[in-house]
Amino acid sequence: MANEIQTAIFAGGCFWCMVEPFDSLPGIIKVRSGYTGGHVDHPTYEQVSSHKTGHTEAVKIWFDPKKISYAELVDLYWQVTDPTDAGGQFQDRGDNYRPVIFFSSDDQYKTALASKQKLADSGVFGDDPIVTKIEKAQTFWEAEDYHQDFYKYNQARMKVQDAPRDGFIKEHWNNKQKADD
Repeated sequence: MANEIQTAIFAGGCFWCMVEPFDSLPGIIKVRSGYTGGHVDHPTYEQVSSHKTGHTEAVKIWFDPKKISYAELVDLYWQVTDPTDAGGQFQDRGDNYRPVIFFSSDDQYKTALASKQKLADSGVFGDDPIVTKIEKAQTFWEAEDYHQDFYKYNQARMKVQDAPRDGFIKEHWNNKQKADD
């Protein structure tokens, strides 16, 4: 299995903002926006946005583990989300924007759990607890076509959408990297 294409599913707020950080990495085959974790088959964006389906906006990432590991993807995931905010991400509020790592194997579960503990122990977020959930992957329903690769075709809107996330990343991760130097 280690030589086959694998998948990872992450939720961290608006799926538009979650595609780009993973999309350009070596070893990434594709990244798709969608919905997971709910109780309605083939949900639409409108249904998920109503907060009545239980779904979370997420991205599914197909990757070549010979070029990039699941652990590396999880490490990047932490750096593009606020793992201390269970009520959504940045300006996106509600259960459909909650941060979740969805695992599809025991190895992914163990990797995510160990990484979460390492992050908690690092002190990057001070006394704030790491509240990101780690849950078993459920059916991933691809979002409508107009949501796919949104960042590529709507750069002005993405600049506004990403601003709070970008500020958070600079504040927490750039300071950590300076301290590590």
